[in-house]
Parts: sequence; C-alpha cells; structure tokens
Amino acid sequence: MTRAEGSREAVGVFADAASLQSAVDELHDAGFPDEALSLLASEAAVEAKLGHKYQKVSELEDDPAAPRAHYLPIEETERAAIGAFGLLGALGATGVVAASGGALAIALLAAGIGAGAGGVLGELLAKFLGADHAESVTQQIAHGGLLLWVRCADAEQEANAQDILERHSGRDVHVHALPGAS
Repeated sequence: MTRAEGSREAVGVFADAASLQSAVDELHDAGFPDEALSLLASEAAVEAKLGHKYQKVSELEDDPAAPRAHYLPIEETERAAIGAFGLLGALGATGVVAASGGALAIALLAAGIGAGAGGVLGELLAKFLGADHAESVTQQIAHGGLLLWVRCADAEQEANAQDILERHSGRDVHVHALPGAS
C-alpha cells in the first residue's frame, strides 16, 4: 500500500553539526531532496510559536506544532572548515600523546577529545560564516542536540532514512505519522 507523500517522517537527534551534515549528505545521495528535510527552527521561533521555552529538544521530536526550518545546504567552504577543524584537533591531540610515548588507547581517547575541540573551533568558524545559524545550532546542542526530520513516502524510504540517521550517530531515531496521515 502506498502512502501519500510526506505522511510519515523519520526523526533523529545529532550531537554536532558535522554528524548531522554527514547524514544529510548521505540522505541526498540516497535520493531524498532538500524539501524532504527539515530542522528545528530557532529557540526564539519555538518560544514564539509554542508560547514556552523547551528544556530538551527531545520534547519536540514528535510535536507537530514545533516550528521547523527548511534545510538549506551549507556551502562547501563551511562544510570543509567544520570537518577540517575536527580533523586537525584529532590529529594534533593524537600526535602529542604518541610523541610522549602514550599507549594506543590513550591516543585514541585523545583523538576523540581533540576532534571535539576541533569541532568547537569549527563551530566558531561557522559563527563567522553565519552568526544567526551558528547561534541556533549552539542553542539546540545545549538543549540536547540538533533535530532532523526526513519526510518519507513509503516504508522503504522510512527504513532507509532510519538506517542513515543511525549510521551517522543520530540518537532516538524513529518514525512517526504526521498530522492528518492515516
């Protein structure tokens, strides 16, 4: 049985912009258009529409009233900067530990910490490139992560979207019906 387009959607929460972007890239590769993707609107837009602040983005995952922003592809330069700063942070931290004769496990831990620090630097650069967008991203991460909704036309797309979201570190990935869907 075929559903009306967009009657259900997959949703996932991402800890950082780089993970969300990698999921979006793979969703595009799988044939999901920009119009099928939406993000949580700014904190101010959420408060204005819902009449209250939210504590955790998880409160809004399945709320059809939560205001959304259409996904707008980030420029290749922004994407490269965010990724490069994460890589540089990871490599730098790993190099320091390895040079000091540290064990492999410690080097891997340092790489993870360094990548996080590099991600912060990438977020700072993104602030340069789009202050409003960076502020919204920072606020959502502080409230538990970045929400990504993916409209799905059928069960095959639902399964594919869930798999992609999970593969890119999406948390609480699930599918729900949209209002008016059967």
